[in-house]
Amino acid sequence: MFSNQEILEIINRKSSLFDKDIETHNDELKKIVSSSKFLIIGGAGSIGRQVTKEILKRKPKTIHIVDISENNLVELIRDLRSSNSITTQLETFSIDTMSNSFDLLTKNYKYDYVLNLSAIKHVRAERDPYTILRMIEVNILSTLKSLEKTKDFSNKFFCVSTDKASNPVSLMGASKRVMELFLLDHQPEIEISSARFANVAFSDGSLLEGFINRFNKKQPFAAPLDIKRYFITPMESGELCLMSAIFGKDKDIFFPKFREDFQLTSFTDIAENYLLKKGYEPLYCSTEEEAREKVPLIDKQKKWPCFFFKSDTSGEKSFEEFFTSEENPDLKSFQSIGVVKSKFDTESELLKKFLERFNEISHREKLDKKIFVDLFNTVLPNFTHLETNKNLDQKM
Repeated sequence: MFSNQEILEIINRKSSLFDKDIETHNDELKKIVSSSKFLIIGGAGSIGRQVTKEILKRKPKTIHIVDISENNLVELIRDLRSSNSITTQLETFSIDTMSNSFDLLTKNYKYDYVLNLSAIKHVRAERDPYTILRMIEVNILSTLKSLEKTKDFSNKFFCVSTDKASNPVSLMGASKRVMELFLLDHQPEIEISSARFANVAFSDGSLLEGFINRFNKKQPFAAPLDIKRYFITPMESGELCLMSAIFGKDKDIFFPKFREDFQLTSFTDIAENYLLKKGYEPLYCSTEEEAREKVPLIDKQKKWPCFFFKSDTSGEKSFEEFFTSEENPDLKSFQSIGVVKSKFDTESELLKKFLERFNEISHREKLDKKIFVDLFNTVLPNFTHLETNKNLDQKM
């Protein structure tokens, strides 16, 4: 895996986004973290791992990590203990937040901060109604359950969102926006904050991680020509989540502020940067078949076959944004972080009907995507799903 600086070079940046804010607030971060107990849900995923590392740097009293992936938890602990002398009480639990096991865990342990990093995060999740069903269960229902189970004894609940929740065109983005609305609607028994941020470079399952896998297996690269995204490093994702969890006021949503070297970047630029860093020249191909046929040139001529194409899959937004025109963000409190100060008057009855409708849908024997588009439209009247009847599983 690349270092933070190497990742910055590949995504066309020279420096980390949040260095100044972390430096300014680090003493306070250390003081708060070192006296606190943390529960991290989804802690073995890409963002969860980084949040765990940021917290562990500051020597908390306790970190408990919950994740459904037993294998990822094992590797996380090996990684942490191989690179740190750990005095913190550090334990992992391979359980689902929707299970009785989670109920028992939260009865037996109490935490100061609960961070929910669990999510179905890929736009490809909307390829079929069964995965969409699961996405709503994870991104909305599981979030609400973890909040309800921990609100009575924790000081703060943090839940990660996404930039795709701003004016969503994908069902994944819509699920995260509805999750935000539920959190905004929650009564103030506990402070809740969140974060929207860009694509995390080389995160699990991402196209950029796919470049690493394709390179290791000597397979062609494939990427959309017309899709641009904001990218942050894994370390930056952990820093932003921690800053929001510790310093976010009730209903605040943190996001990276724009700056000169934080620009929309194409996947094709990153693919080319990656290959050049590895000592290979991109070889442009017009079809998937041509790209596969030219694999022998990898060793013969140090040229890597690349198929760059115009995007035509459902739910893909050509660009990303961190807040909507209706939101009036605070751009002064931090040097590199903006804050959406939510004063949104949510429609509690609409959210209640959303859950009732979802419960009815989840018991049907036959499902289709349109049912879920209509479901989201009940809460997000301006939601326009971008449907092309093609999905990413049909791509190389």
